[in-house]
Amino acid sequence: MNTDERMELGAKLKREMNCCQAVVSAFADTVDVEGTTLHRIAGGFGSGMGTTEGTCGALVGAVMVTSLRAPAGGAMALSRKVLPRFKELCGGATICRELKGIGTGKVLCSCENCVRNAIKAASEALGDE
Repeated sequence: MNTDERMELGAKLKREMNCCQAVVSAFADTVDVEGTTLHRIAGGFGSGMGTTEGTCGALVGAVMVTSLRAPAGGAMALSRKVLPRFKELCGGATICRELKGIGTGKVLCSCENCVRNAIKAASEALGDE
């Protein structure tokens, strides 16, 4: 599956689950964790990490995936690549309430596009492009 296909799969999955789950599920075929377990691990990170409207769940999912696929000791380096790329793709924000425009009325990035952007950022960091 190429990155564009994975991005569209993630956006489709977002309609059935939270953003973090959609991202990790879109990468399920690339990690050594059973799909149901992966889905459950990501369950508490929706709506901005545990419904706090904090760090975007899609971004958390991208870091989870890159961490699972990183060489030993390489998770932090990949995370440092994912975060700024996600922020760039999402209009300068990584916080759910800012992305959704809560309080400002200005939506920077929809949830489906956050999922797409998280998948793109993870794919680029992993060299899947």
